Amino acid sequence: MKDLRRRLLAGLALGFIVILALTLLGDVREVRAHLAEFKWALTPLILLGTLFNYTLRFFKWHFFLGQIGIRDLAWLRSLQLFVAGFPLAVTPGKVGEALKGVWLNRECGTPVARGVTVVLAERVSDGLAVLLLSSLGVLAYPRYWPAFASVLGLLLIGVVLSQIRPAALRILALLGRLPLINKFQHHLLEFYEGAYSLFRPRSTVISVGLGTAAWFGEGVAMYLVLLGLGVPPGGEILGLAVFVLAFSTVIGAVSALPGGLGAAELSIAGMLALTLGLEASTAAAATLLIRLGTLWFGVTLGLIVWLFSRDLLLLESSDPTQSPESLPT
Repeated sequence: MKDLRRRLLAGLALGFIVILALTLLGDVREVRAHLAEFKWALTPLILLGTLFNYTLRFFKWHFFLGQIGIRDLAWLRSLQLFVAGFPLAVTPGKVGEALKGVWLNRECGTPVARGVTVVLAERVSDGLAVLLLSSLGVLAYPRYWPAFASVLGLLLIGVVLSQIRPAALRILALLGRLPLINKFQHHLLEFYEGAYSLFRPRSTVISVGLGTAAWFGEGVAMYLVLLGLGVPPGGEILGLAVFVLAFSTVIGAVSALPGGLGAAELSIAGMLALTLGLEASTAAAATLLIRLGTLWFGVTLGLIVWLFSRDLLLLESSDPTQSPESLPT
């Protein structure tokens, strides 16, 4: 946990640096002027778009839990674990999100490796969802096609391979013979069993459908940010806002940077300037606002949950009658 806290602090520090750099690149005075003129009355609607995203993604999370055999976890506790995972996204490489597998182990006795597959499935289904939302924009702006096709190809290959069970088990058996890997073979098998269940065709269709609707909500939030900065309303602007938000989410994810920090911001600002012809200061202000209303809003919610969930933050048992020695491993 001490190492996790250091990673989280590093992510938060990077987030501050990115915000500062973005403000400086857009000219501090001009960015400040745009923020002063922003229609702040739209803030509740922007946050509502983000909450819509979180709500549908929570339904997907709970659905995934059922797919790996966790069916007796109360909805409220499931929601608590889901929201508590938001700050973990800003740890370097998002490695902190593996802690969700530990939480599921302590709550339900699910093997950690199998619980971690839920995190993987969340990321893959979100990736496919935002790529689906980006598809029309990529057709309109072919320069984004190579990155789009590369990420889509990798995700689809991973999903398909997970369902070719004989080949996957054979590969795992071969890996199990290697000196350094054989001691982890049991965990690899648990991880694969979870992935096999989560990426079944029905599960994939449901999760990608929920993800597509969820991320469209944040695309609408991006559209509202643009309206608040004085961009004229219209269907084309809405479509571009959804495309910019979705494709930038892909860029941030493949960068492996904590929370996509830096990569996502540069992508949003650059695409807004390219597709809408916005000035650098306007694009910078829009990027700051949407990231505050999405990523950092989520991190704040997660930290609030941490304040009231010492069992999650300190890895203490949530059951006062359960000793550490009796916890499932």
